Amino acid sequence: MADVQAALAEIKRGAEEILVEEELIEKLKTGKPLRIKAGFDPTAPDLHLGHTVLINKLRAFQQLGHEIIFLIGDFTGLIGDPTGKNVTRKPLTREEVMANAETYKEQVFKILDPDKTRIEFNSSWMEKLGAAGMIKLAARQTVARMLERDDFKKRYNGGQSIAIHEFLYPLVQGWDSVALQADVELGGTDQKFNLLMGRELQKEEGQKPQTVLMMPLLEGLDGVQKMSKSLNNYIGITDAPNEMFGKIMSISDDLMWRYFDLLSFRPLDEIAGLKEAVAGGKNPRDIKIELAKELIARFHDEAAAEGAHQDFIQRFQKNAIPDDIEEKTIALEGEVGIASLLKEAGLVASTSEAMRMIKQGAVKIDGDKVTDNKLQIEQGSTAVYQVGKRKFAKITLSQ
Repeated sequence: MADVQAALAEIKRGAEEILVEEELIEKLKTGKPLRIKAGFDPTAPDLHLGHTVLINKLRAFQQLGHEIIFLIGDFTGLIGDPTGKNVTRKPLTREEVMANAETYKEQVFKILDPDKTRIEFNSSWMEKLGAAGMIKLAARQTVARMLERDDFKKRYNGGQSIAIHEFLYPLVQGWDSVALQADVELGGTDQKFNLLMGRELQKEEGQKPQTVLMMPLLEGLDGVQKMSKSLNNYIGITDAPNEMFGKIMSISDDLMWRYFDLLSFRPLDEIAGLKEAVAGGKNPRDIKIELAKELIARFHDEAAAEGAHQDFIQRFQKNAIPDDIEEKTIALEGEVGIASLLKEAGLVASTSEAMRMIKQGAVKIDGDKVTDNKLQIEQGSTAVYQVGKRKFAKITLSQ
């Protein structure tokens, strides 16, 4: 029982909710390896740190001796997960899905042991199901049941369209659990409806229902919204070491602990010790450096992590301007406002963001802080523009 409690403590680390925990404990008590499933739709070619929250939990189960199933949703990827969306997703082609799936396979083994990981594609059983089987599957649920799902309900009440095929997504994800006879399925908190669908379908098929373990959604660099490529607040696991280091160092001190809990492989007591050190007066920046080096070493290597650290010291702690600045020529007529120029150069997402960064003293031209948000830039001028700690560009303004 002591071993079960120790395993449970590691499994619950960072988890938001387990349904049903008592069932999981009974499964662990058997001493048999459990089938642990997590599905990923290959809708983009690269994974980011937000995706790795689930993969890290798979690793924890793997180290406890359980069977890990990394499910690539090449079939569901063609449907498009409607979770959290207020519009129907644009469908991907089979070629796009398969190309993305290949990159997923390469990237996931930076965390999981390839010799102990089972890779599955849900097309292997969904295509066998056929049209008749899909109709039978769809008949198991009602439209009313589907509209209980929060995002569908909001879209329906708001008069926004819901495509018929989107109702199939939770059913297909649930059928994956039946096909794999999953004992545990991992997913984000936004996946609760889909995850519970697996339990329902397994019960109908006479299987023991899977335990659902939900992990929180990792906030992106803004510290507010979930990490997402579409929001440009992400840290990609294929990002260059220096870029990854700079992004991690840019997160807030409070968010740093969230990243430690969900991304670090350090023991919990060690993380508690780091928190005590900060409470005792240690600079949080030094702790953040340790987090950055750990993550870069995981996705690159130790040498890359140390190199990124030294580059950070040179570039930011000594206020040095990097040698490899991107050079841009912006063609605009007449004098141009600083905010518009920064937006045009891609250093900010909007002029309002530029205004905010200037107000915060985070914009510099040739190393000098900009204080006037109405500053006009003359035609023919060339200067090094800096926004925040890590965005630089050498910009020439010409007509």
